[in-house]
Amino acid sequence: MTTTFLVVSSLVKVLVVLVITVGTFAPIIIWAERRQSAMIQDRLGPSRAAITLPASAVAFIDRARLPMWRLAALTGIVAIVALLTLTFVAIKGSNPLPLSTSALTAALVGFGAASVLLRVGYGVHGMIVRNSGKIMLLGLLHPLADALKFIFKEDFVPPKADKLLFSAGPIIALIPAIAAFAVIPFASSLHWDYLNQVLPRTGEIAGPVVLMQVASINVGILFIFAIASTGIIGAAVSGYASDNKYSLLGGIRAASQMVSYEVVLGLTLVPAFMVYASLRLEDMAMWQYDHMWGIFVPPLTLAAINFFVAAVAETKRVPFDLPEGESELVGGYLTEYSGMKFGMFFMGEFVEVVSLAALASVIFLGGWDVPFLYRDGFEFSLPFVSAGFSVPLVHWLVVAIQFVVFLFKIVVLIWFQLMIRWTLPRFRYDQLMSLCWKGLLPVSLLNILVIGAFILSGWLDGWVGFFEKLF
Repeated sequence: MTTTFLVVSSLVKVLVVLVITVGTFAPIIIWAERRQSAMIQDRLGPSRAAITLPASAVAFIDRARLPMWRLAALTGIVAIVALLTLTFVAIKGSNPLPLSTSALTAALVGFGAASVLLRVGYGVHGMIVRNSGKIMLLGLLHPLADALKFIFKEDFVPPKADKLLFSAGPIIALIPAIAAFAVIPFASSLHWDYLNQVLPRTGEIAGPVVLMQVASINVGILFIFAIASTGIIGAAVSGYASDNKYSLLGGIRAASQMVSYEVVLGLTLVPAFMVYASLRLEDMAMWQYDHMWGIFVPPLTLAAINFFVAAVAETKRVPFDLPEGESELVGGYLTEYSGMKFGMFFMGEFVEVVSLAALASVIFLGGWDVPFLYRDGFEFSLPFVSAGFSVPLVHWLVVAIQFVVFLFKIVVLIWFQLMIRWTLPRFRYDQLMSLCWKGLLPVSLLNILVIGAFILSGWLDGWVGFFEKLF
């Protein structure tokens, strides 16, 4: 593997992380919060930002709708035929057809995806025609409009503020949230020389290997805690440098809250270290791939619940948004910020939500692991039944499915956080700290003792063996 290849692959992985976190997930979370708040308050929501097309373009789109619908139906029929053929081959146990199973699988995936995209395109074209040529995309253009507003809005700095610290605060808050993704694996290793081949299920494979993470380091999870903890400095420094009493109180609240829940976050993951016997996130994902998802190990189930609660508090989201409580502190440590500096704080909070959701999915939900998906493709079987069938898949398709499922797990965890955000009221500050030091911390310490007994007694091996026989 040449140096050029390593540099190019690393840059591509960094670009993927930036596109996913900053370019996709964070804006969509902003949009989702606005849509939910509008639904709760019976308002129209984000619907004003739009791109207006000329009348001739609208007429062309209107004429293209019917052919698009027909093409979507045709590709859907081909995908259904491929699915039925694969089912017949699986039941028959042999393939008498001139097409290979891999070709049928590729046809199913390709034509199925084309049918879905064409159907979505038909719906989007219909929305554009009904809106008289205005492209609104359900309000998804509003995050872009917000970004443009932040860029061109006046960057106000209080006259008596510490200008250096005031400017450094947003950078310190945003960069660590993005850097945490450096050690998070988003798929299994990619064997570059075998992209279009079906790999054997077990055994070593020669040739260049591209790790599907930006960096693989021995202290993976400790790196995340080290880099993420610097975000505390960003909030504290910003509150101090703003020369505003509300900002100072918000910064103090943010620092004490984040320091407290950092301790809980670390202790909730100690049982995971003990079970997986590694600090590398890729090793944790591989253990779950070989055995079972961590959340199904009883002590890790409790650890997952504690971790999720502490993660919501660490990101300062409702009901833990005491540092920004508008009814008490106006805007907390963000009060004096405007323009792109405020936008960096705003974006940093949502990137933290994504990074902690990704971390939870890797440690407790198997990461990129997909049930019944192995290195050589799908193999479906039922518990206590020997019958089943397999669907061989080429290597690149296996990795692509793992990547998509990993993103889906992140989306589910983010959705759950949004549900909490609009369900629970804000805690008082004494309740917030009591929950940490008198609730989550003792439970986390007790859970470490329980997982130790679970491992030393041999119950862990017995539980994993029972689960593997079951599935």
